[in-house]
Amino acid sequence: MTTPDGPAPSTRGRTVAGSVTQLGTSVSVNLGSALAGLVIPVVGAFVVVAARQLVMAAVVLPIYRPKRAHLTLRRLWPALLLGVAMAVMNLSFYEAVHLLGLGIAATIEFLGPLAVALVASRRALDVVCALVAAAGVFTLTGFDGTMNVWGVVLALTAAGAWAAYILLTRRVALRLPGLEGLTVATVVSLALLLPIAFLTLDVSAIDWRVLAILVGVGVLSSAIPYSLDTFVLRRITPRLYAIITASGPVVAAIFGVLILGEHLTVVEVVAIAVVCIAAATAIATQRDRPRPPLEQVAESTP
Repeated sequence: MTTPDGPAPSTRGRTVAGSVTQLGTSVSVNLGSALAGLVIPVVGAFVVVAARQLVMAAVVLPIYRPKRAHLTLRRLWPALLLGVAMAVMNLSFYEAVHLLGLGIAATIEFLGPLAVALVASRRALDVVCALVAAAGVFTLTGFDGTMNVWGVVLALTAAGAWAAYILLTRRVALRLPGLEGLTVATVVSLALLLPIAFLTLDVSAIDWRVLAILVGVGVLSSAIPYSLDTFVLRRITPRLYAIITASGPVVAAIFGVLILGEHLTVVEVVAIAVVCIAAATAIATQRDRPRPPLEQVAESTP
């Protein structure tokens, strides 16, 4: 329902709640990523990502009571794919952080949600913004010959996995009730990561400080944001999600400097800002498409 002044108060309230929550998750994820950057050199990316998923499983599994009749491939396939996307996204991103630094890796990874927002666009403005964003990313990758090719490949892999994550989370949120889809995805990603994490784990490197950081990474980067993403994507469109996420690289760069002691050049700071501004401009000037009835029904339920 709408009014002459815009969306009905209930719809507007849901959108505001979703937007504020998404801003909070952006801060949480990037703070967790900065903490992860402290322990990746000590225990490796596989262990960090597996620890994230263990914390997530500890949060969601106790409240998940599946019915055997509901555990079918036809019903759960989006959640299964979401688990694969989560594992690939987190692992490739953390490896990229280790090689490129948090601010640069997060900026390249942001190409994923940007692509989600612009993939169906035919506007000249979007082409210009995409080219500007690409120029900013190219600047960050080290056009002076210092580019870490493997780090960039991993960051781009994380970008593709993030795009898949957004689309699959939206589908899971609309098809499956509560945290059911997220729980299934968490179990899948954990099953993929745990065997390699055990093989690469150096037990002697684990002390109470490393353990505390791993738990903190799990809470900040998985338990809080993943639990809230289904809440968010039931209330805002993927386009608005992407607009808010445009602030992520800036937040990541700040935490990279404050927590990891990273040093960004003036050119790198400008490049990160250019990517964020180009993305926000392209996404914010698009029109929302009419949503299908399924999404309208989903938004009518708490």
